[in-house]
Amino acid sequence: MSERAKHHLSIVPDVSSGASADHGDGPDAGEGGEVRFDVWAGAPEFAVLGIDHVQLAMPAGGEDAARRFYVDLLQLEEVPKPPALAVRGGCWFERGGGVRLHLGVENEFIPARKAHPALVVAGLGALAALLEAAHITVRWSDEIPGTRRCHVDDPFGNRIELIDGGN
Repeated sequence: MSERAKHHLSIVPDVSSGASADHGDGPDAGEGGEVRFDVWAGAPEFAVLGIDHVQLAMPAGGEDAARRFYVDLLQLEEVPKPPALAVRGGCWFERGGGVRLHLGVENEFIPARKAHPALVVAGLGALAALLEAAHITVRWSDEIPGTRRCHVDDPFGNRIELIDGGN
């Protein structure tokens, strides 16, 4: 062990939902199910600068449906995946200003109903009307005071939040 002082950070996961606290090759599980991370005093400083992209899962063969939703309706642009990744299927979509969504094929696909990206949209009312005209259910929410937002599902059932960014 290094001369630096060793500290432990313990996190007790919420396993009330039945989720496993087993993290495989990750941190050590301590007493009571807490997860322990070894942290050394004097470790190099760092800063998380942002999110490069968000990845959602999709079933195999769903690329055309993804394009109809993300390109035709949400007006994102499809960008080519690197060749080594393209063979796996899926699609990547972007919009200037740092919006990047990757859809990757998952063999045992289960839609993300809780975890979701939240996209800030100029002209949210117009987009909501377009989505409804395309027979997509728009679920409005007033749970966050001062925030106009709604949720929709992509063609695979993944939850997408849309937040009003003004006109």
